[in-house]
Amino acid sequence: MPFHRILVRATNWVGDAVMSLPALRALRVRFPQAHIGVLALPWVADLYAREPFADEVIPYSARRGARDLAGKWRLAAELRARRFDCAILLQNAFEAALIAWLARIPRRIGYDRDGRGLLLTDAIPVPQPGQTPPHQRFYYLELLRRAGILPAFPADDTVRLEGAATPAPGPAWVGVSPGAAFGGAKRWRPEGFAEAAVQVATRLGAGVALFGSAGERELCEQVGGLIGARAAVSNFAGRTSLREFIDRAAACRLFLTNDSGAMHIATALGVPTVAVFGATDPVATGPAGTRWRIVREPVECSPCLLRECPTDHRCMTRVTAERVAREALELLK
Repeated sequence: MPFHRILVRATNWVGDAVMSLPALRALRVRFPQAHIGVLALPWVADLYAREPFADEVIPYSARRGARDLAGKWRLAAELRARRFDCAILLQNAFEAALIAWLARIPRRIGYDRDGRGLLLTDAIPVPQPGQTPPHQRFYYLELLRRAGILPAFPADDTVRLEGAATPAPGPAWVGVSPGAAFGGAKRWRPEGFAEAAVQVATRLGAGVALFGSAGERELCEQVGGLIGARAAVSNFAGRTSLREFIDRAAACRLFLTNDSGAMHIATALGVPTVAVFGATDPVATGPAGTRWRIVREPVECSPCLLRECPTDHRCMTRVTAERVAREALELLK
């Protein structure tokens, strides 16, 4: 299987993209001399740009869905000109297989999902529960194993980012990311984040850096208002690119977050991270870096995997700021 030019169709969301890093690192080890290009949507492209497994990052320029057929044709033509001999589709959609097929890439490897099997040369059966370890990173590693690219899972399957800028000396920060893209059920109380951040920042002599998307800026302002004058606060929500967020997160002494893309990035950077879980399953989508702790309440309805809580959100309201701060400070010892 002597591939020389490999195209990887990246996943669409930051958390999934981070969890696919062990597979991409293993792909580079398997093909050390190959040219590996990563095709990625704009909001995840910066995640790969400085990683050693990627020789280039190709912007996914077409709009998603059936409306931009001309854009998809142009993208396929661009890929065809690059003469890739293999496409590995980490993204599960029909569209990913269609573009690889239109690009005339000879080997097209992906899970047999979304009705795209006929467009793949290697339509890999989707793992059933119990066939792989439960964490999401093994979903991507298993694709390579079932395709015959990997003989077994690598000995080092930790999730890590290796290309972030080295943090420059400067003020100490406690990073806080109070949002979560999936829905409100994943979000711990703003009051909890504010109080835990103050307790930790006071002990460390640090300020608080708030992070989030543009749509989460108001939430971060609420957390900042609750902190008030008890700690220095900077609100970066909606004001950083992904690359800038990665570099700022890497400079934090500690990170407090929900189950989110920010959580995955912080732990992949090796930043000590405390993540509050409720609606989602930490066994499947929890951190897989090196220095982290999960705080959750074992209530009978968790994990429910719902976007919004239909009852009283007890999985989150029962988590105290004191407990989160205590876990954070113990993690730093």
